[in-house]
Amino acid sequence: MTEIEGAVALVTGGQRGLGRAFVDELLRRGASKVYATARRPVAGADPRVVPLALEVTDPDSVAAVAGVAGDVGIVVNNAGVLHPAPLLTADIDDVRATFETNVIGPLRIAQTFAPILAANGGGALVDIHSVLSWVAGGAAYGASKAAFWSLTNSLRLELAGQGTQVVGVHLGFADTDMVKGIIAEKISPAGVAEAVLDGVAKGELEVLVDDLTRQVKAALSGPVENLAVRIR
Repeated sequence: MTEIEGAVALVTGGQRGLGRAFVDELLRRGASKVYATARRPVAGADPRVVPLALEVTDPDSVAAVAGVAGDVGIVVNNAGVLHPAPLLTADIDDVRATFETNVIGPLRIAQTFAPILAANGGGALVDIHSVLSWVAGGAAYGASKAAFWSLTNSLRLELAGQGTQVVGVHLGFADTDMVKGIIAEKISPAGVAEAVLDGVAKGELEVLVDDLTRQVKAALSGPVENLAVRIR
């Protein structure tokens, strides 16, 4: 388990949507400082929140953030993009950008911050996946989240020796700007952050946020044709 009270955390994509909910919940639980990243960060009123510019697809940008945030004990890999076009008609550049941001970006964060977490006692790496990691129909976004899930499971093994808790998070659609054009039942970002940080505090390695996600995971042993969803 990872102690949140008094901890220093980093949340990628931490100035809007789900990322902002994580920042708020970390502070509510007593985190002493939270680095909240964005491509174009904006300063806020709370002195415990440190805004940092970050582009997860840019190695120099990630290195610059690590140079500032050397006291981090919790890293939330939250930044992501969504291109909903069907795979057969999607612009390949959009597909490539999706994987660069949703897969390579989080891996770059993990590689860069692993030694920092080790130096600070192990801490926690929290990776935000999706129920679309497990079902077809999520286009490039779903494919990237499936890859991210696999990446997280391997990172958990590789980081075990340094005592880092690696938490994989799966959820349906949170009610954020990124998915405002998608017709689906949505859950509150605050509720997601609360459930995830409960899991971090309890030492869990996987958090299934909502009933839909729990139902889909339970169905993984069934026929593959039953694992499908359409983004509308």
